Amino acid sequence: MTETLDLDDIQGNIVRAYGRYNYPVARYFFLQFTDLSKARPFVGAVRRKVTTAARWTAERPETTLNIGFTFFGLWALGLPTRLLQELPDAFFAGIRARAYALGDRDPAAVAVGQEGWDKHWDTLWQENRVDDSKTAGNVHVWISINAQVEPGTDTPVEKIEEETEWLIDLCERELEGGVRIMTGHGSHADIPFQAATALFETLPDGTRRATPKEHFGYTDGISDPVFAGQYPPEIERERVIGRGKWMDPETGWQPLATGEFLLGHVDESQALPPTAPPPEFMRNGSFMVYRKLHQNVDAFRNAMDVEAERYAAATGVDAEAARATVAAKVVGRWKDGVPLAKAPDYAAWRALAAEKGFDDPETAREAYQRYFRTAEASDFRYGDDMDGARCPLGAHLRRANTRDQLDPDNQPGAKNPEATSRLNKRRRILRRGLPYGPSDPDAGSDDGEQGIIFMAICADIFRQFEFIQQQWMEYGLDFHTGNTPCPLIGRGAEGKIHVIQADPEGAAPPFIMREMKTFVETRGGDYFFLPSMTALRLIEMGVVDPT
Repeated sequence: MTETLDLDDIQGNIVRAYGRYNYPVARYFFLQFTDLSKARPFVGAVRRKVTTAARWTAERPETTLNIGFTFFGLWALGLPTRLLQELPDAFFAGIRARAYALGDRDPAAVAVGQEGWDKHWDTLWQENRVDDSKTAGNVHVWISINAQVEPGTDTPVEKIEEETEWLIDLCERELEGGVRIMTGHGSHADIPFQAATALFETLPDGTRRATPKEHFGYTDGISDPVFAGQYPPEIERERVIGRGKWMDPETGWQPLATGEFLLGHVDESQALPPTAPPPEFMRNGSFMVYRKLHQNVDAFRNAMDVEAERYAAATGVDAEAARATVAAKVVGRWKDGVPLAKAPDYAAWRALAAEKGFDDPETAREAYQRYFRTAEASDFRYGDDMDGARCPLGAHLRRANTRDQLDPDNQPGAKNPEATSRLNKRRRILRRGLPYGPSDPDAGSDDGEQGIIFMAICADIFRQFEFIQQQWMEYGLDFHTGNTPCPLIGRGAEGKIHVIQADPEGAAPPFIMREMKTFVETRGGDYFFLPSMTALRLIEMGVVDPT
């Protein structure tokens, strides 16, 4: 039975990843209520501009706007104590208090609490949650504005400037400075927002076009989860393949339960996710993890160069094949997005490219669009690759979405066609956000401002995001790789390695990558609650009553 959602009550960024809907530019604002009497009027003004999840017609808005609150923001809004004290512990604590477990501390620091452990964080986040008062340096509100671009350029439409000026004017003039737009975003210390943009390529005719790449060069955002009610039935049938939950060969891929991502709906345990009273306040809302992830582009490129040279010498393949292969084996996909599960070696990948038309510059874009619009790039499992011969056991992709790999009946080195995703379906997150930094794919360095604004949406921060980050990204026990972290985003440490498993039917030994530094570093962040339109109205009116 198809789930029917009240899309007009749900914020649009929960249902849609705006970057994939041709909104390749964003500005993320962080605000603080300095005059608490202005907080509710601020919410009321913003509520009228919030983009909902209602289905779009042929005419889409030029920009979108969404809002979220930290625990301190809800406290500053004067919400009742009975509601606040029943909010989840992780949301209450915030990212700063969880930094050690999440791998967000400075790798040179011994522990959170040691002086300077957060010196690599942006100033905004260094000053956030260091004081238990309602104000101090604490972030209260997150607002995102996503925008389309002028045709053939990487210039955002003028509407984003209008919306920015509206927000600044609301805070400074209409509310008389009672709401402060915070600064301190990396080296752009005085800019009142964190800018984000897709990476663009220049076409032969000189026009600019957004790509799905991130700064390491990989195609990103392919296998985002699909949950019940997210899409109309005719679209869901195609989108759910490889992106939902695998039940059995007869049932196939099914959408995940709505309650894994939206509060007030039944989740995969056939229960309602825990919420604070009253039910109307949290229903159709969700939680969002915001993390600014800096990418050490030079370190990554240098490591891949060294490993490719070693791999070529060990296997006898040429330099081009070696470099493409080691990069693919780190992530679990070739850089163009083709999964190793579909093309496990260089020859198979090039054969697929020739078959699909990826190699022809005149047809490549359309060919890739056709490929990724279908289920071909997502319809695969790991129960038939338990030895990691196709996709290494510790690759980033297997850690981020284990699919059917953790079925209790799976055995290392064996194939289990009956494997299901029953131990995976409660550990999924919706990924949102965009890259930040130069929009040129060839730019970037370790010292520059470039990375990904990572935003994860889920119903339970602890069970979903924090479990994935701590247990699957920072440790490899569930993947039979000991305590090795994720080779791509895991925290680097002395002796960090990544193993490319050998084909058990061949004579070649495994290949061990030893240049696995810290390629991704956190620059700060926090946890936010994304209220429904009903909840925003209750906040504005001051009638949130837990009884």
